[in-house]
Amino acid sequence: MDERPEVEIRAPWAAGAFDDALTATLQLYGEEVYSFLISRLPGDDVAADVFAQTCEDLWRSLPTFEWRCSMRTWCYRLARSAAARYHRAPANQVARRVELSQISELAHQVRSRTMAHLRTEVKDGVHRLRERLSADEQTLLTLRIDRDLSWQEIAQIMFDDVDDDDALKRAAARLRQSFQKLKARLRELAEAEGLLEGG
Repeated sequence: MDERPEVEIRAPWAAGAFDDALTATLQLYGEEVYSFLISRLPGDDVAADVFAQTCEDLWRSLPTFEWRCSMRTWCYRLARSAAARYHRAPANQVARRVELSQISELAHQVRSRTMAHLRTEVKDGVHRLRERLSADEQTLLTLRIDRDLSWQEIAQIMFDDVDDDDALKRAAARLRQSFQKLKARLRELAEAEGLLEGG
């Protein structure tokens, strides 16, 4: 992965200007992370709430972030975690614990830009296929195909227990195998739906 864009985040972060680091992070990755949540969660309102929680989690984590992965990878990991918390207790997610006006404004700007972009690009047939996948399968598909993340980055996002290089390599290998099976399954589903030429 090209680390150069993250200089815009590292410089304010190193200076302790965490609000500026948050702004730079959301400018670089906010739209793609939000669209990831839209593709994974039931409804725009839910995705908006989980994205706001992700932004809050990001802001809280910046002072202790250790750069063991890229900030992009960290944002996806936080988004995945926020989505999992929503699925475990959706009723608890309605009320924000903390209203952070700067975070709320940044999150709103990202959501507005992303929704305008997605309205023109989402294909109904493909969307229906993705809805038939599990949350982990949707995440894997989005991170690999839509975001072009490396297998190791995806492993860092999807698994909490990959603290050393060997564990990371094993997790990446498992994900590659799962992805091959997922591709075959999607092809069968697409053929059944008549979405492939000659299907």
